[in-house]
Amino acid sequence: MTRILTQILASSAPRVRRFLKLLPCSAGFLVFAALFLLSYAQAQSSIASTSPVVVKLTLRDTVQPISAAYLTRGLQYAADHHAQAVLIEISTPGGLLDSTRAMVASIEHSVVPIIVYVSPAGSRAASAGFFILESADIAAMAPGTNTGASHPILEGRTMDPILKEKIENDAAAFLRSYVTRRNRNAPAAEEAVRQSKSYTDQEALNLHLIDRVAPSDAALLASLDGTTVLRFDGTTSVFHLHNAKIDPVPPNFRERILGSLMDPTIAVLLLVAGALLIYLEFNVPGTIVPGSIGTLLVLLSLFALNLLPIAGTAAALLLASLVLLLLEVKFSSHGMLALAGIACLVFGLLTLVDGPIPEMRVHLATALGAGIGFGAITFFLTVITVRARRNKVQMGSEQLIGMIAVVQTPLMPTGQILLRGELWQAHSTRPAAIGEQVRILSRDALLLHVAPVMDVPTNTFPEN
Repeated sequence: MTRILTQILASSAPRVRRFLKLLPCSAGFLVFAALFLLSYAQAQSSIASTSPVVVKLTLRDTVQPISAAYLTRGLQYAADHHAQAVLIEISTPGGLLDSTRAMVASIEHSVVPIIVYVSPAGSRAASAGFFILESADIAAMAPGTNTGASHPILEGRTMDPILKEKIENDAAAFLRSYVTRRNRNAPAAEEAVRQSKSYTDQEALNLHLIDRVAPSDAALLASLDGTTVLRFDGTTSVFHLHNAKIDPVPPNFRERILGSLMDPTIAVLLLVAGALLIYLEFNVPGTIVPGSIGTLLVLLSLFALNLLPIAGTAAALLLASLVLLLLEVKFSSHGMLALAGIACLVFGLLTLVDGPIPEMRVHLATALGAGIGFGAITFFLTVITVRARRNKVQMGSEQLIGMIAVVQTPLMPTGQILLRGELWQAHSTRPAAIGEQVRILSRDALLLHVAPVMDVPTNTFPEN
């Protein structure tokens, strides 16, 4: 066995010596490959880290406090991450002037250059959206979009000539204050305010109201690479957007929820539904769930309505409608008071939110459906409640009061009476003979106080 092992080792020794000679070369190759891969990964990481970042915000709603808060958050995010630019993709019918001013101010004071882009095709930047578009460092539109129609409207009402002129002049001056600093066509921009003119993408480009027309985000950023822009504060900035990485910042959960509540139709429906649930809780106490959900819905509705322009006369109409519905229950008017209350409710809901654009007002169908439905249900439940309270109590000792019994033994003045097949001890206000009918006045433990039926007015107690 020893001889065999010796022969095996002797025969394999040359191969072992050759392997040991090649081992340093193989190890060197492996080390070189590892260093090459590590260097390549670091180079790619360095390229990725040096790629310019463009933060993208998307505004596809009316201009209101929630969208203004979203814009402010997005601009702060871009500043914290040292973005090369902020791309705001906008499509809006307009909105509130106060929120517009706040958003324009945020754009003017942004440390990161702003690109406002009306996109995709078919979108618009109308009314307040035109103000936001013109405030950007770079204003751009996609083919097939339009902008303008920025005549100010005071909460959806017809204005007298003097007030109309004052509001027009104020809005026009506000627009000129930054359009001229952006070196854009101020007279053409002012016509969108005073004459409600609208412009297609090519018309806006030819009138120098915008700087670019591009079909996509990538094409827009590619066309702006190397462009020098004049910032609102007078400084210049050069866009370095080659191979730019777009970092989208969508609305967070809170902004999505609150943004939905800013729809006047949703706010009104929540208010009506919450009021009905609270009313149900009052009629069926102890259920807890309807009252809790109703309170939540009313609070959410009031939060949204607090941020929207509310008409005081509409609120007065809503209060008047409730009063009229209650009066219909108290006084019989053959339904006239109820109809007047429902009419007040419908008109109150319809004019509750005085938004400057139709998208920020309560729709007629919503006002009719919610008003008539709420009025009819409230009136019906109120009538049932009042009738139930007028009825005789059907539980406990109170159920006996007012009932009629038959004398079984002479009441002199105390004796026995038969009530619903039961014999009771009774004390009468005056003597009563056997077989005479008496009415129950009160109960004292097992003793009933009665009086002859003829001595008690028939309308003293409600019938069963």
